[in-house]
Amino acid sequence: MPNKPYRLLATASVISAALWLGGCSKQPETTPEDTPAAADTAQADTVAADTNPFFTDWDTPFGAPPFGEIKTEHFMPAFEKAMAMHMAQIDAIANDDSVPNFANTIDQMELAGAELTRVARVFFNLTGTESSPELQELQRQISPMLTRHSNQIQMNEALFKRVKAVYDARNDSDLSAEQMRLIERLYDGFVRTGANLEGEARERLAAINERISALTTEFGQNMLNDSREFILVLEESDLDGLPQSAIDAAKAQAESREMPGKYAITLNRSSVEPFLQFSARRDLREKAFKGWALRGDNDNEFDNKENVEEIVQLRAERAKLLGYKHHSDYVLTNTMAETPEAAMELLEKVWAPAVAQAEKERQWILELMAEEGADFELAPWDWRYYAEKVRKARFDLDQAEVAAYFELENMIEAKFYVANRLFGLTFEERNDIPVYNPVVRVWEVKDAAGNAIGLFYGDYYARPTKRTGAWMSSFRNQQKLAGDVKPLIINNMNLNKPAEGEATLMTFSDAVTLFHEFGHALHGLLSNVKYPTLAGTNVPRDWVEFPAQLYEHFIEQPYMLEKFARHYQTNEPMPAELLQRIKDAGNFNQGFATVEYTASALVDMAYHRMEDVGEIDVRAFEDEVLTALGKPEEIIMRHRSTHFGHIFAGGYDSAYYAYMWSEILDADGFDAFLEVNDIFDEETSKRLYDYIYSRGDTLNYLDAYTNFRGRAPTTDALLRNRGFN
Repeated sequence: MPNKPYRLLATASVISAALWLGGCSKQPETTPEDTPAAADTAQADTVAADTNPFFTDWDTPFGAPPFGEIKTEHFMPAFEKAMAMHMAQIDAIANDDSVPNFANTIDQMELAGAELTRVARVFFNLTGTESSPELQELQRQISPMLTRHSNQIQMNEALFKRVKAVYDARNDSDLSAEQMRLIERLYDGFVRTGANLEGEARERLAAINERISALTTEFGQNMLNDSREFILVLEESDLDGLPQSAIDAAKAQAESREMPGKYAITLNRSSVEPFLQFSARRDLREKAFKGWALRGDNDNEFDNKENVEEIVQLRAERAKLLGYKHHSDYVLTNTMAETPEAAMELLEKVWAPAVAQAEKERQWILELMAEEGADFELAPWDWRYYAEKVRKARFDLDQAEVAAYFELENMIEAKFYVANRLFGLTFEERNDIPVYNPVVRVWEVKDAAGNAIGLFYGDYYARPTKRTGAWMSSFRNQQKLAGDVKPLIINNMNLNKPAEGEATLMTFSDAVTLFHEFGHALHGLLSNVKYPTLAGTNVPRDWVEFPAQLYEHFIEQPYMLEKFARHYQTNEPMPAELLQRIKDAGNFNQGFATVEYTASALVDMAYHRMEDVGEIDVRAFEDEVLTALGKPEEIIMRHRSTHFGHIFAGGYDSAYYAYMWSEILDADGFDAFLEVNDIFDEETSKRLYDYIYSRGDTLNYLDAYTNFRGRAPTTDALLRNRGFN
């Protein structure tokens, strides 16, 4: 997933995951257009003399952040100065005596805040990857500051008056299609964030935004800290059933914590899920599973239940203040789904067949347990273990056998290969780009003509300072308003780092995630728009996942597996019969996976469709919602509320359904390649670039899809791919 960007007029609920999207700092290698400077000249001269690295020229390739020069103590003064500069720029725009037009108002708003953008992007990327007590304390201070700053801008009456004047005159102003899209987005943003409120209502909205900012920041930090608290230390005798790759990873985890001779399981998904899948020790599986399920719900200093309750209450109150029925109504009016009812219709359409399929899978598991003489009831910590046994029995498919063919270096080469075949891109690794951790790698990305289009950073390994999961973010977004500004895009994963000299083996699921996040990265790298607010992944959640999920399909294709799925020791390609077994088992356990995901999406919608929110008992709320839906007892939510960072710290609130919505698009969309019997078809690839990857938020989403596909999407491919029809 991409980090939810922090727009100039964003509501506070996204600030804890925020990355500012105002103007972007220019790289030295670009040629600026003759656009008016947003900052006062004298003020700019003062800042240039500052020794803080955020206010000096970055003499690095592509103007990349000079991480070796940036210290924790630089952030607070940099934020304070950058916010003051930004506010001065906004005041100059708002108080301009000239007649408002696009150039003197909207262009200047887009250019404003370049210094703040620069600081915030570095800071929030580091809080997710190199967290420390000092950075966490700074984040708790800075997030409310940014919210107050945003409130001042979004409620600036003089500024809104000028924006409204440009908006009202838009049809008579000879605007380009991109300019028309931008003014409509900006005007709508002002209205949705309270520009029309007055008096006490305006003050209350500002207070709500600031409080939500603090709560979402605390939620994310609690999630990270509580995950770090858990470690399952194993002895040699505790390793029954684990494949060698999992043993090696657990040994490396222990050694990194100075526990020689031991093995360690952490709550990073790449550590705990293989343990649950293969460990023959039921008692240890239970410990690991409960550690995973109870993150943020341990009644300790990192407990998130009260944070969940207050966030939901405040979101509902804010929606009412702004004239919406509930938070879901507020969020989804600006998405492809458009209404909560449309999102719920999709989830409910998938839920019933998923539960039915999960029941079939449950019966297979119970039959195998009976054959083995198991004398206990099937529990959630048993499902993955026995499902793996069923998979092996029914399809002769051992995931440990499969993992030997998915080595990280080969998969990186594979994702670059697809980008080359589709879009003509090439990737040259650079060792002269500063990085914030030695494991981070950087590639210069070039187009088919050999022109550099940006940098791609890969941060693939888990560590205690890094939040769990996988995501895409950026240190700079593409734009053309301030010159030919090239993007600096980053992918994060949490693979187990092997011992020195050992290969990094991945599950097939990890390989799919690698491709997914790179799809997001390409959405940022291939962006070709003028205005930063409309660039790259700055689109609604139920559209942003489409390019990423479509990219996943390429690693699943036989051609790609034959070419890149090679044994990490022998370099031999995956045998044809193993390829066939993978294909035959393709839909195995899809009932489990779909119930797990959809349960989380339905709880998200339940929280945010409440109109009058009183006290919430988080555990009871989850149980009530999911029991009423008939969720199988042995399957829990993929993300329980207390560690559901997507919706309480990551900007997917009332939008977790987006992955399923986007799956309609990606399944149907990839069929465009299959229908012409060429997964790299030139004409289809060109339409994919023209209407999806390069367009940012410059087109209506249904129009963009229809231009790519030639028709509106259908759900047929989604249901087929999940084995539900």
